[in-house]
Amino acid sequence: MSLKFPHPDPLLDEEGVAGAMTRHYPNRPIIGVLGVVRRAGRVLLVQRARAPSVGKWGFPGGVQELGETIFAAVARELREETRLEVEPVAVLTTLDVIERDEDGRVRTHYALIAVLAEWRSGEVSVDDEALDYGWFTPGETEARELPTLPSVTRIMAMALTGF
Repeated sequence: MSLKFPHPDPLLDEEGVAGAMTRHYPNRPIIGVLGVVRRAGRVLLVQRARAPSVGKWGFPGGVQELGETIFAAVARELREETRLEVEPVAVLTTLDVIERDEDGRVRTHYALIAVLAEWRSGEVSVDDEALDYGWFTPGETEARELPTLPSVTRIMAMALTGF
């Protein structure tokens, strides 16, 4: 059973109408966080249920909210999307995800911050943003030929080897 946690999209107003900033054709990069959760020598991956990249495996995460620290954003996103309680401990790396339209205009621009987080409690229960989940090593993702988003196995290795 999928549990949905109510929480407004920080890029939309209370009526669901795009405010000063939208995800498509934004006026500046959008800051996103990726929760790289480590537990018993494995890392949590979720299979995306929403565009873009439906069916691809990656890290749970979302958009940082105004006034929220990066670590607080990771803890909140993981609680909402997976029901896990985690302790964010370090920034692993950053990624730029920029998509342009056929005219060369920036359609989406995310600055993603991958944060290492230690599992503290809870068992995964994904919401409607994920089709599936699993705890993997980089070798297991390659052996199973999981379709992962770019940089996933590199970031997993960083998390498991102390970067």
